[in-house]
Amino acid sequence: MQKKQIDTAFILGAGLGTRLRPLTENTPKPLLDIGGKPIITYAMAHLRAVGIKRFIVNTHHCAEKYTEAFPQNIYQGIPIIFRHEPVLLDTAGGIKNIEDLIATDERIIVYNGDIITNMPIELLIRKHFELKASVTLALRSSGPLLNVNVDEEGYVCDMRNILKNQGVKSCLFAGIYIVEKSFLKRLTAGKIESIVLPLVKMVEENPRSVGAVVIDDGSWYDVGTVAEYNKLSKTGIGN
Repeated sequence: MQKKQIDTAFILGAGLGTRLRPLTENTPKPLLDIGGKPIITYAMAHLRAVGIKRFIVNTHHCAEKYTEAFPQNIYQGIPIIFRHEPVLLDTAGGIKNIEDLIATDERIIVYNGDIITNMPIELLIRKHFELKASVTLALRSSGPLLNVNVDEEGYVCDMRNILKNQGVKSCLFAGIYIVEKSFLKRLTAGKIESIVLPLVKMVEENPRSVGAVVIDDGSWYDVGTVAEYNKLSKTGIGN
């Protein structure tokens, strides 16, 4: 019987943050300060609140800064494992690179390290177990890029219009998703690859393999540009 809990979160912290230069020249984007604390700690607090017991963070650009920010490899009692990527592997490659840290019957929450949100992700966890999908994405109805399509049963039917399947709704991908360990078998070690193409291929093979839940409650920010960063730094989160 599948244990309906998730203990591990993989926070993507290895990106170059090119759109936020010069702020990121000497600092990883998730460690930039907003509201007096690093961006990544908003994700950690959010995940801690739903019972996550372990963080894994991938690093690349200015990796030593993570050690400075978390000298004891811990955040509010939760241990952090840092997995360095000498070559930046993108999302799918990064997930494959931590395969050895995940138990056979385990699943993880993957969380983009540059988003700040208080959306109720317990709804994502519940939906994942209801759908019995290999991967389940958290989506929002509105946003700058509505490029994930879902069908009437709540499964992803297309991403980035690759399969030309509009489904019943186009949504924003919120940068948070749940991945079963079994999904990692589809990925190639050392391959630099976005998560999108493996997901689309899986959808093409089995229309009920990638689940989705639309969560419009709460705030959601993608700290992707200098303008957005400056706005959040000035007005604060939730304004």
